[in-house]
Amino acid sequence: TCPQCHRSASLDQRGLRGFQRNRLLEAIVQRYQQGRAAAAAAKCQLCDRSPPEPAAVLCEQCEVLYCAACQLRCHPARGPFAKHRLVPPPGHPGAPVGGGDGGGKGAGGGRKLPTCAEHDLENYSMYCVSCRSPVCYQCLEEGKHAKHDVKALGAMWKQHKAQLSQALNGVSDKAKEAKEFLVQLKNLLQQIQENGLDYEACLVAQCDALVDALTRQKAKLLTKVTKEREHKLKVVWDQINHCTLKLRQSTGLMEYCLEVIKENDPSGFLQISDALIKRVQVSQEQWVKGALEPKVSAEFDLTLDSEPLLQSIHQLDFIQMKFPVTVPPVPLLQLEKCCTRNNSVTLAWRMPPLSHNPVEGYILELDDGDGGQFREVYVGKETLCTIDGLHFNSTYNARVKAFNSSGVGPYSKTVILQTSDVAWFTFDPSSAHRDIVLSNDNQTATCNSYDDRVVLGTAAFSKGVHYWELHVDRYDNHPDPAFGIARINVVKDMMLGKDDKAWAMYVDNNRSWFMHCNSHTNRTEGGVSKGATVGVLLDLNKHNLTFYINGQQQGPPAFENIEGVFMPALSLNRNVQVSILQFSPP
Repeated sequence: TCPQCHRSASLDQRGLRGFQRNRLLEAIVQRYQQGRAAAAAAKCQLCDRSPPEPAAVLCEQCEVLYCAACQLRCHPARGPFAKHRLVPPPGHPGAPVGGGDGGGKGAGGGRKLPTCAEHDLENYSMYCVSCRSPVCYQCLEEGKHAKHDVKALGAMWKQHKAQLSQALNGVSDKAKEAKEFLVQLKNLLQQIQENGLDYEACLVAQCDALVDALTRQKAKLLTKVTKEREHKLKVVWDQINHCTLKLRQSTGLMEYCLEVIKENDPSGFLQISDALIKRVQVSQEQWVKGALEPKVSAEFDLTLDSEPLLQSIHQLDFIQMKFPVTVPPVPLLQLEKCCTRNNSVTLAWRMPPLSHNPVEGYILELDDGDGGQFREVYVGKETLCTIDGLHFNSTYNARVKAFNSSGVGPYSKTVILQTSDVAWFTFDPSSAHRDIVLSNDNQTATCNSYDDRVVLGTAAFSKGVHYWELHVDRYDNHPDPAFGIARINVVKDMMLGKDDKAWAMYVDNNRSWFMHCNSHTNRTEGGVSKGATVGVLLDLNKHNLTFYINGQQQGPPAFENIEGVFMPALSLNRNVQVSILQFSPP
């Protein structure tokens, strides 16, 4: 089994020579070998050195190879040499393909045309679609490819080249996106490095701040201990001084009283005894209860509760970084996805990469197509939106902004979109009655029922002048098809024009009538048959509707004062088949 094309092949009497050769790879290898040989042989032809220096340029007029030094010395870019054309030497990157061979053989370099593996004397001229391989004329005449589907070799070559080029465009786009992504990743590496250093510095600063705060708090606590100690010392010293004074006074009184008691003079003793007894009693009363107890204790009633802080230090760790929620940034419009079709525009956008702010939704605004004020046309979470029912041949400006709980972000750049000059539409299968049968890419309509059923077009008109034609492909048993316009909510299981949502002309094989709200007016001679053409002219500038059969106008404008949004409409039964013929300005 071939690893490239995944086809199986059997060995015949020719052995490996019977396998299909990969001529494309052979040609690439041959070109590569020729380029290397030419590059190796491209030496300066004027060098005095041995060996000569590699050639840097080739003069097409002189047909001489020069190295850089010899070119400056022997072939300056002035005087008669100024008009000479210098090109890279053969085999050098940027050299012309086949350049320097002197034979003018082009890209092929005179390469021999490949011959058929089955018939050595025949060149390949056709391509077998069934076997997916090139074949010669003799293979088609007498070989196994005689009854296969074959096509011209050149046509299939161009087709497959176009397919490969198209596929390469897709790969090229992805490669471009990958390169941009790699640049984004490299920028991300740099940002990570810078942010890591910033966070390290921030962590050191935060820890230093904690240490500083602890140091300051330690100083405050030490101050409190010092004040408490000084207070206790002062109280004790005051009590010592007071007690010492009292003790000195009591001791002096005691010594005096003892001396008085020693006296033997009763009259003298009695003369001072009363006063002395009172003094002793007063002195005794000064030593009240608690006077001989310390007013403060040696213990300090200060207990430092450090356990919660120690636990907090042990639990100190990083938490999930939460960026402050602000308004979203500017959305980026994806211009490659923005487009118009008929009177519809499609816009796509995205948020810029590495955006941390959440987005709850988007607001898309559009002007009126005439340079007027912007208005909101979409509010939601999607990033792709299609707006239908716009004016034809109008230029619209669009912009978008994002919002979240913090508010509304700035507007994007404004994109300009041009709707189609002329309406193009098909029949709409999504809104058609279930009995309607569409074919020919929804451009042809018929019906499964004998009753009239309605089908609408895919375009909607609200401004301007629009004309379209419909071709009657089949007309059996004189039915009454109706042509006209309708609103989106028209009744679809009866003839067009019977309700107030449609304006129509219904026609048989001899005459036509206008109909709206089941009112029949303007009977006009001239009917339809197989091959007939019915034209509809909707003039929303004059607000009227005109019908044509085979180019002839059917009476005056059918209806007046028509305003709103309308879609092309048709009602028919199984006896009629109608196709959209053309669209054009009136």
